[in-house]
Amino acid sequence: MTTYNTVKAIVKRSQDTLLQDAAGAAALVVMLVVGLHLPSLM
Repeated sequence: MTTYNTVKAIVKRSQDTLLQDAAGAAALVVMLVVGLHLPSLM
């Protein structure tokens, strides 16, 4: 249960920027996927 409590505490502390962090993580994933598929498109 300590992992759950740790994640819960982190979410509680960073609630203000959680949406921005999620958007940034999604953008990084999109850039990674596009970068990996770029050689096959050329």
